[in-house]
Amino acid sequence: MSAVVIVGAQWGDEGKGKIVDLYTESADVVVRFAGGPNAGHTLVVGEEKIVVRLVPSGILRPKARCVMAQGMVVDPAVLVGELDTLAARGYTTQGRLFVSDLSHLILPYHRLVDGLREAAASDGQKIGTTKRGIGPCYEDKAARRGIRVGELSDLNDVEEKINRALLAWKPVVRELGGEMPEIGAIMAELRALAPRILPLVADTSALVDAAIRRRERVMFEGAQGTLLDLDHGTYPYVTSSTAVAGGACVGAGVGPTRINRVLGITKGYATRVGEGPFPTELSDAIGERLRVAGGEFGSVTGRPRRTGWIDLPALRYAARVNGLDGLAVTKLDVLSGLDTIEVCTAYDTPDGRTTEFPVRHVGLAKPVYETWPGWKESLTGAKTMQDLPLAARNYVLYLEAAIGVPIFLVSVGPRRDETIVLRDAFG
Repeated sequence: MSAVVIVGAQWGDEGKGKIVDLYTESADVVVRFAGGPNAGHTLVVGEEKIVVRLVPSGILRPKARCVMAQGMVVDPAVLVGELDTLAARGYTTQGRLFVSDLSHLILPYHRLVDGLREAAASDGQKIGTTKRGIGPCYEDKAARRGIRVGELSDLNDVEEKINRALLAWKPVVRELGGEMPEIGAIMAELRALAPRILPLVADTSALVDAAIRRRERVMFEGAQGTLLDLDHGTYPYVTSSTAVAGGACVGAGVGPTRINRVLGITKGYATRVGEGPFPTELSDAIGERLRVAGGEFGSVTGRPRRTGWIDLPALRYAARVNGLDGLAVTKLDVLSGLDTIEVCTAYDTPDGRTTEFPVRHVGLAKPVYETWPGWKESLTGAKTMQDLPLAARNYVLYLEAAIGVPIFLVSVGPRRDETIVLRDAFG
């Protein structure tokens, strides 16, 4: 297998950073194909924790070449800050990081509009956006007034385009009670940042396609999760880009025939950040216990994540729309100490019980649970499935059978070495 896509199978925050980092030990190229700095990936190497928001997780592997593809939206200040942080930690990006000339720039007015809209929305209308400007940037892209990274080579032309964009956004900002940023300040920032970014700019579609043709191992790294996908998620409480596996082709500029395998990631339970339906949510002591034990706080915003039981219909839905060939189960260790574990196996919906995820009217559906025995033992140090307590092992095997997708990996802690690898992603 030379081209593998890894996507979140829930509402994001499934631990994609760790899994991609782990599998990229044998990868030549790692491609981030969608989203922006709203998608933080937390990587733990030994006792060191590193959060990346734009740069692909594979940057910690010295031999991996990393690509920020054209489906992304890039905040130039965040990118340069991330480069500096990585350099301070001893990770070189020169000659290893490539940014698509066709990816779009997040600029101050995008962040401004994002924050003003969320602040003005009533409680029932809030999306729970990270206020990083991602949505408004994709709006400009669709409206054909966006500014691409490659255009930083001609800042005079960029200034003209920004002035046109400011005219378009001015009535929106005025209506929301905000004050438009000054073009001079925007351009001063871009003049300082452009020399840092332009050396990274490349035709990444051609670069990735060439790597696949050479039979190099290429890993496509998704952002957010299936249930936050703009088309297939719990709309309107979704992100502004494509989070499913099909987005790898569009966002990276490669044909679907180039993809060999798709892997999904799920926690042993479920979490969600922001607003929107979450049928298996726990608003009790167990939910708080999962939050604390799992460190369930946003890596970008620090917001507490909502927690709940695992949702099998939702995972089967993710398996279908992504065409999953395998699953990685993360944070199994967080469930240690529970007497019992609840699993959502079906839904009671207005038109009768179903084992399908009711994505079109999920707010009206009531989950049906099955109870499984928990385990008290710590999973730290487990290297094989046989090292797991019987109840934990049975739980994983049950998930595999119930979802209908083979388990490739089980994570029993945040570090690289706290992982049971059952199958090679590229095998």
